[in-house]
Amino acid sequence: MAKPVIMPRLGQSVESCIIAQWIKKKGDEIVKGDILLSYETDKASFDLEAEDEGILLEVFFQDGDEVPVLSNIGVIGNPGEQYDEFLPDAAVPEKKTDQSGPEETETKVKESADKDDRIIHPSQGEPVRELRISPRARKLAEKLGVYYKSIKGTGPDGRIVENDIEAAALNRPRLTPTAAGIIKETLLVPPGSGTGIGERVTGKDLVSATPESDDTEIVKLSNIRKLIARGMFNSLQNSAQLTHHTSADARFILSLREEIKRKIKEGSIIENITLNDMVCFAVIKALRKNPYANAHFLGDSIRLFKRVHLGFAVDTERGLIVPVIKNADSLSLPELSVQLKDLAGKAKAGNIDPELISSEAASFTVSNLGAYGVEMFTPVINLPQTAILGVNTIISRPTDMGNGVFGFVPYIGLSLTYDHRAIDGGPASVFLGTIKKEIETFPSSYSQL
Repeated sequence: MAKPVIMPRLGQSVESCIIAQWIKKKGDEIVKGDILLSYETDKASFDLEAEDEGILLEVFFQDGDEVPVLSNIGVIGNPGEQYDEFLPDAAVPEKKTDQSGPEETETKVKESADKDDRIIHPSQGEPVRELRISPRARKLAEKLGVYYKSIKGTGPDGRIVENDIEAAALNRPRLTPTAAGIIKETLLVPPGSGTGIGERVTGKDLVSATPESDDTEIVKLSNIRKLIARGMFNSLQNSAQLTHHTSADARFILSLREEIKRKIKEGSIIENITLNDMVCFAVIKALRKNPYANAHFLGDSIRLFKRVHLGFAVDTERGLIVPVIKNADSLSLPELSVQLKDLAGKAKAGNIDPELISSEAASFTVSNLGAYGVEMFTPVINLPQTAILGVNTIISRPTDMGNGVFGFVPYIGLSLTYDHRAIDGGPASVFLGTIKKEIETFPSSYSQL
């Protein structure tokens, strides 16, 4: 009996996954436990093992396709078995000859374009030197997803009119949902046919809408990069972000760091507490004193967290990942240090729990670029969080030491980006000042922890 292959649900916050690569191909013999494919969320990658034995009769989505969780992505069974009952909604059947009249055809073109989100590819003829398109035709093209810049218009002086857009929609190739989304956000367009089921165009089939020159190269974004880009764009488009900058005297934390390195070398302690650990610990204490920053903005309300769930940015080979330490305010500095390193290692290895890399899981995020020598930057908020702290490099600056004496003091830069819809400038400045104070009054000796 045929059995469907289902895209797993990785926690409640993951709504879709991207198929990175099918390891098994259609027609392959499958044994229970075989790796069928690798798939990705926006933060981690996983392998999907077969739960049934038989032949891989069909795959419904291709490499690069974004698939809703719990969708059927393939089917395993005996040769010749029927599997129509397992076809997902996104699997488009083969085109049939349309015997309807002109009026019915015109209506069906509009309906199918709205339903399938398809797009017309540019012709291979001579480029249009001067684009002339009526406002109504442009609006219709955007609605139907038709690439109109290479269409030859039939209106006065070659002007593109509505009939031209409707006619172009008749010959469009079929797209996977992922390919349709990429086309809307990039300059890529589909070829005449694709490599997917029924010649559907997949994300990897898309090509540039403009010819490449000899001194340029078009490099496709990775699946993870596309999702990160989408998230960053949505954050900036859907919030009122503002950044305040300050710096904190880092002498105490530097003194503690030197003592810790010395004790580790001597073998008297094993906890390698870093400057980043100390800054995160200071942020947690500041959040407890300023709960309005430890929150999510929900549009018409704000969710205030009673505990601190600290997110921290980790740079990995696959892109930026932000794991979360739940109930971080209940941890001592050594305990926090251990968890920061443990989750960072799992994030880099790609085997972290998806629930711990969701922006909804954290109540506040810290992004530290100090190791890269960055003196000031504007971090982007992980919505629905209301703020994020950027930590910069340490710079020695001349400071009045008192009694007319000036000296150079190491200062660590702090950049707080906050959502002005949820927090006003005054409270944001107070919160940033609290972080500064917590760093400047940090214990300078390990025995004081």
